[in-house]
Amino acid sequence: MNETQLAALLTDVAGGTLSVDAALTRLRTLPFETLEGVATLDHHRPLRTGFPEVIYCEGKTAEQVGLIAERLAARSGRVLGTRATEEQYRAARQRVPELEWHALARCLWMDREPATDLKQGVVVVCAGTSDLPVLEEAALTLRLMGHEPRQVTDVGVAGLHRLLPHIPTLQEANVVIVIAGMEGALASVAAGLTQAPVIAVPTSVGYGASFGGIAALLAMLNSCASGLAVVNIDNGFGAGHMAAMINNKIEGGSSGSSNGNTHPSYASQSMAGSQAGQRCENERI
Repeated sequence: MNETQLAALLTDVAGGTLSVDAALTRLRTLPFETLEGVATLDHHRPLRTGFPEVIYCEGKTAEQVGLIAERLAARSGRVLGTRATEEQYRAARQRVPELEWHALARCLWMDREPATDLKQGVVVVCAGTSDLPVLEEAALTLRLMGHEPRQVTDVGVAGLHRLLPHIPTLQEANVVIVIAGMEGALASVAAGLTQAPVIAVPTSVGYGASFGGIAALLAMLNSCASGLAVVNIDNGFGAGHMAAMINNKIEGGSSGSSNGNTHPSYASQSMAGSQAGQRCENERI
């Protein structure tokens, strides 16, 4: 249950179209719901954080994923399951026919309340085509949270000139997600080109000594670039969720989105700051 649904419930009670007992029945499972031996679902999460509980499908049986998806869909207009298999999706779709499948992102999802005007301001960059599953997981998360990311793909440091045409895009962003495997250097490069906060996502892409993404993780954690934070290996969902929270604070939390033009870009702010600093220097002289 989200704020809109709760407000509608209270309005029905106040208007006399819903009895107090009926309202109590609906609210009884608001904080959480126990699925004996399987899960304890947090139905209160949308009210606290703005987005429902997400199913981490890996390690769960298809039956468990289906049951959890069914109960979440009964209380929320949005469902997202990450690290899913097609078998888990098919089992869940038998219970929730509205569910859709994103094969590349390995996600099952549903959105009964799609935003009519997605917020701009988030840029998602990946170093190579092999990083696309993580990028798509982040992008899907962002869209379900009401944001339309700009995607820049296959611009890793082995051909750094490929990134140069996208520097204005990085500088205009409110927040940037950088996804890279191998040595993970792209995150440091991007963070040195923009005043926007950069969320780095190491991926498990790479040969033996990459240790399943640990090499990229350690490189990102040891970056000398300021304004860079790191999430866990392959955690596109976590990066997308964090970027959405940051962009909400900048663009406003209403359902309507801004195209970004009403907010000065980081590049224009930097220019304005430089001009102001120059005026001060001239005055002192």
